[in-house]
Amino acid sequence: MFRVLGSPKHLCDGLTRRDLLQIGSGAVGGLTLSHLLQQPATASPEDRSFGKAKNCIILFLYGSPSQLETFDMKPEAPVEIRGSMQPISSSLAGVPVCEHLPRVAGIMDKVSVVRSVTHPHPIHGVAHAMTGATAIDVGMELNPYDERHHPYFASCVEFLERQRRGGQPDPFLQNVALPFPFSSKRTDQPFRAGPYAAFLGAGYNPVWTEFNGTGTVSIRKERAGGEFWFEGPEPYLGCTRDSHFRLAAVEPLPDMTIDRLDRRRNLLQQFEQQRRELESGLAGRSLNQFQQLAYSVLSNPQVGAALDTRLEPDDVRDRYGMTLFGQSCLAARRLIEAGTRVVSVFWDEYGLAGDAWDTHFDHFARMTDQLCPGLDWGLSGLVGDLDDRGLLDETLVVVISEHGRTPKINNAAGGGRDHWSRAYSVLFAGGGIARGRILGATDEIAGDVVDRPVSPKSLLATMYHLLGINPHSTIPDRSGRQIPMLPEQAEVLHELFA
Repeated sequence: MFRVLGSPKHLCDGLTRRDLLQIGSGAVGGLTLSHLLQQPATASPEDRSFGKAKNCIILFLYGSPSQLETFDMKPEAPVEIRGSMQPISSSLAGVPVCEHLPRVAGIMDKVSVVRSVTHPHPIHGVAHAMTGATAIDVGMELNPYDERHHPYFASCVEFLERQRRGGQPDPFLQNVALPFPFSSKRTDQPFRAGPYAAFLGAGYNPVWTEFNGTGTVSIRKERAGGEFWFEGPEPYLGCTRDSHFRLAAVEPLPDMTIDRLDRRRNLLQQFEQQRRELESGLAGRSLNQFQQLAYSVLSNPQVGAALDTRLEPDDVRDRYGMTLFGQSCLAARRLIEAGTRVVSVFWDEYGLAGDAWDTHFDHFARMTDQLCPGLDWGLSGLVGDLDDRGLLDETLVVVISEHGRTPKINNAAGGGRDHWSRAYSVLFAGGGIARGRILGATDEIAGDVVDRPVSPKSLLATMYHLLGINPHSTIPDRSGRQIPMLPEQAEVLHELFA
């Protein structure tokens, strides 16, 4: 059997992953996308920045870091606001960063920061931050199948790029997400929503990897009150040198040769007439897209090689940090070198919901020991390595999250910061972005925007623009009706461009 994401979990359009592709047990052939090819993917360039980025790496810090302990420090604020972490000077004059990010301090002259991102939804809304959905609630956040969801940024990029090719998939993977299927490594909550293709169909979901490796540092994590806990090796704190990644999306049996695959392809073509009616439905399109993706992956040894970070010299691996996040960033660089258009790296919850950057309690201890070191190595390693290789100017790097965190420290055990979406920071680098620029400002406690408020939708519009895609393109919903990819109010942030 040849399977997609080998488990029977359901995807956003209701199909199970096992339903999507079972070669040898009947599937569809042929691809008819003419009814989808209605909207041009690009717009006339407004300036030289349009299409400046050849590819994009998204670093999504799930749970959301505090703006006050990263890129919008307020050292003059009262201690109950600024906390215990001290600012240090960076390579960008007048822009300090947290003392626990010394390597990031050294690359600040290569990046730009938007300090004035704001929206009204302080929940874990990856689906709000990274799609065209104009609103989100907790029900949507916890339900990837909610029909109100819109397609993930990278899914829209892949869809529109495929339109430009007349409906044919690219011979190399164009939409990959690391390090493992989103929210799959925690035990006490359902899957989160966000990085899925929604009504575009499962054929445009990111292709997920799986992490092959072992954590080197054991940790005990416990929710307040001890109701949920996790204890064991934590790869975000450190991982072994044999750690690497493989595709979770396509797993052939060991004896599945290319010749056997071709014979099965011929057999599938015999079913085309009987299965043609599936073409008109979303499930049929998704099946066929997964078929083509699977054939492409199996016959392209570059995919496995790009994901195998063990092929890098030790000094390069060490530059990124021997952690799950650092090695994911390294794999992302290898993928874009090999030809992937968009790579998404999620710093995800591990073992426990409320983990990662969701620091409601033990905020300062977790930032110091669990979070800042990995970010410091991974982000600085990626930006510095891309720049040294001459790839940064054509590779857009975005460090983003759902929201920020409360200015005032709460009374939870160890002190914590809660959800706060009224003001937070997002970092951009490369791909047409100016170096060393700060856009927007917050008040004296980083609680409210006082200059140049920016919507998450404008961040996405800027990303589309830099990739050469009109951010106001339309895409077909479940009924085939063309709808805007982003709301009309989304604007391209030209102030960020070089």
